[in-house]
Amino acid sequence: MLGSLRIIFDLPAVVINALITWLVYVGVKESRNVSNAMVIVKLAIIALVVGVGVFYIDISNWTPFLPNGFGGVMAGVSAVFFAYIGFDAVSTLAEESKDPQRDLPRGMIWSLVICTVVYIVLALVLTGMVSWSQLGVSDPLAEVFALRGVKWMLFIVSIAAVVAMTSVLLVFQMGQPRIWMSMSRDGLLPKRFASIHPKYKTPGFSTIVTGLVVGIPIFFTDESFILDFTSIGTLFAFVLVCGGRALLPQRRAHTGPFPSAVLEQPRIAPAIFLGAVALLLFAVPGYFPGLLDLTDEHAAQNIPQLIFWPLIILLAVIAHVKNWSLIPLLGLVSCCYLLTGMAVSNWSWFSIWLLIGLVCYFLYGYRHSKLAPKHG
Repeated sequence: MLGSLRIIFDLPAVVINALITWLVYVGVKESRNVSNAMVIVKLAIIALVVGVGVFYIDISNWTPFLPNGFGGVMAGVSAVFFAYIGFDAVSTLAEESKDPQRDLPRGMIWSLVICTVVYIVLALVLTGMVSWSQLGVSDPLAEVFALRGVKWMLFIVSIAAVVAMTSVLLVFQMGQPRIWMSMSRDGLLPKRFASIHPKYKTPGFSTIVTGLVVGIPIFFTDESFILDFTSIGTLFAFVLVCGGRALLPQRRAHTGPFPSAVLEQPRIAPAIFLGAVALLLFAVPGYFPGLLDLTDEHAAQNIPQLIFWPLIILLAVIAHVKNWSLIPLLGLVSCCYLLTGMAVSNWSWFSIWLLIGLVCYFLYGYRHSKLAPKHG
C-alpha cells in the first residue's frame, strides 16, 4: 500500500506486456504470425469446451431463458462491449494491408460474424451446464467445469484464458501506435509520434509509449475497473464514429457490400423510434412512469434513461431534416442506449480521462492541427 493506493506487482502480466511491446516494435509480419497462432489455439480450445460441455447441459437451466429480462441482457452487453474494440482495431492496420479497400471490410465483417456465433454457442453451453446464478465469477469457463467435476479441463481453460488475453493485448497494441501516428500526421500530436523506425518500419516511439501506457496501470488497477473503463471508452468512441459517419456527405453509388437502398433511408428513422416507444408502452406499461422514480435506489438507473429518450427524439428529428443515413444513425442510438447502463463510477473516471484528452488537444492539437486556420 502507498497511502490509500494499492500497488500490485503482477509479474506475469508485466512480462507479457513487455514481450508484446517488443513484438509489435520489431514488425507487423511477426506480430501477425504470433496472433494467428494464438487465434488457432483459442478456437481449438473453444471447440473443445463446447464439445465437452454439450454433454453436461441440463435444459432446465435455461428456464427462465431471460432471468433478468431484457434490461439484464443490455447490462451484460454494456459490460463486455470492450470486446468490439478489436473489430475496429483492424482498420488501423490499413497501411500494412495489400488491398485495404477489399481486405478491411471482409476482415471486420467475417470476424464479427464468427465471433458472434462463437459467443452465442459458448453462452448457451455455459448457462446450460450450470445455473446462471453461479456464473457471477471472473473465470466462468473454469467455474462450470469445476462445478461439474471435470477437473482435467481446468488446466486447459486456464491456458486458454492466458492466450486469449495475450492475443487481445497484441491486437490493441498494434492498433494504438498507428492511431497516434495518424493523429501526429494531422498535427494533433507531436511529430515524434509519427516517426518510423528505420530498420523495422514500425512507429517505434508510439509503440514504446503504448507499452508504457498499458504497463504502468497494471501495478495499481484491478480487472473489473479495466473492463468497465474500456467498455465505456469503446462505446463513446463508437458514438463518435457513428455520429461522424452520419455527418458525412451521402454516397449514392453502390461501393460497399450492402445495397445503397438500405443505407439511404433516413425517413424510416422517425418511424422506427416511434415504433420502439409504442412497443414499450404496450409491452411494459409502467416503463415510462417508472423512470420518474428518482429515489436514491433508482436514480442512477433512471436519470440516464431520462436523458436518453429526449436525445432519441432529437436525433430522429435531425435525421429527418438533415437526411442522415439509417445505418450509422441506428449505431449511434444503440451505443447511446448501452451507455445508459454504465455505473456512476465509470462515468467519473471516464470524465477525468476525457478531460486529460481535451487538455492535450487545446494545449497542442488545436494550434498545430492541419485543419487549424492559418493566420498571417
